[in-house]
Amino acid sequence: MNTASPPREAIRFRPATPDDVPFLRYLYGTTRDDEMLRLQWTEEQKSEFLDMQFGAQKRHYEEFYAECEFLVIELEGERIGRLYINRGETHIEIVDIALLPHHRARGIGRMLLEEIIEEGRATGRKVRIYVEHYNPARHLYDRLDFRHVDTNGVYHLMEWTPEAR
Repeated sequence: MNTASPPREAIRFRPATPDDVPFLRYLYGTTRDDEMLRLQWTEEQKSEFLDMQFGAQKRHYEEFYAECEFLVIELEGERIGRLYINRGETHIEIVDIALLPHHRARGIGRMLLEEIIEEGRATGRKVRIYVEHYNPARHLYDRLDFRHVDTNGVYHLMEWTPEAR
């Protein structure tokens, strides 16, 4: 497995299409792998549960983030992740960001987050993301000067402000 960070010019974004739904469902499932390992369910039960949860999340995002950009992240033409980003007047909200497991811990997420932070800095907007407390990426947000500003159930609202740096 290649663990080197790819060059930025190899990474592209494009709007998600209905043809991407199976990929996005698969990607969603990979974000729940650790949780699924702990369950004493059959593979069929896990798959049905993940289908239901993915569908509910997709509907929620489409309803509550109507202005959101639903983007597929590609590396040299291969789908490797998703970035759902909602650009508001006063803040940029990262609604969701996820990479396939073999593309995690390669610096890609950090590179993309730094670009979003730079956009926030350039436009004077805060950057926000909700992160589950146990999400390993939370340490990355801490290193990028995101600060915990609120809690909503298992989610922590993390916020970067232009004054942070």
